[in-house]
Amino acid sequence: MKSYLIAGNWKSNKTTNEAMEWLQKLSAISLGTRDSGQELSAKNNTFVLCAPYTLLFFMKQEIDRLQLPIALGTQDVSPFGDGAYTGAVSARQVKEFADWVIIGHSERRKYFGETDEVLAQKVAQAKTAGLNIIYCVSDENTVIPDGVDAVAYEPVWAIGTGKAETPEHANAVIAAIKAKTQIAMVIYGGSVTPDNVASFLAQSAIDGVLPGGASLDAEKFAALLQAVEL
Repeated sequence: MKSYLIAGNWKSNKTTNEAMEWLQKLSAISLGTRDSGQELSAKNNTFVLCAPYTLLFFMKQEIDRLQLPIALGTQDVSPFGDGAYTGAVSARQVKEFADWVIIGHSERRKYFGETDEVLAQKVAQAKTAGLNIIYCVSDENTVIPDGVDAVAYEPVWAIGTGKAETPEHANAVIAAIKAKTQIAMVIYGGSVTPDNVASFLAQSAIDGVLPGGASLDAEKFAALLQAVEL
């Protein structure tokens, strides 16, 4: 049976109280499905939630306490190790709380001017610290550093617009990425919703999704997780 990666990206959203409310809702849904004879469980799949740095310590504690079937990730990492890098968060610091990291998101490239060289440095730091890396690309021609665990194909025009790529074209691009890089896990991101997620997961080359806006709502995120059982 195929294994999927579902990774939510909260971006720069949520306070501690809002994160607590989200986790409690997801926990209630998980308990509800269990009581109905189903179960919100990762099984052979991987469920990840990538939160802001400010929430990592709190969310690690709560995810463990509530026994939620999700791993914790962050949305970025410093290209440097520990040291005199004011404002940066090193991969070693991230690893204390999280197991995953997103690197190369188009918003980081656009708003923070991150180059392929800087992103390769981030990948190297994350790999040394033992983090699992989701590397974002806009097409099959984007340079991908060595050491990446999963690639997320995200057409820039589809991110946050409500206009998703067609599943068939996303599948073709992802197949091309796999053929070119030999990376086994490639997922799709860009306006993924509970209504369209099944159509992406049904494609032969697509190994999961990276939702942004839909992950901010606990019910929508739970629906995305449950979609892997369809």
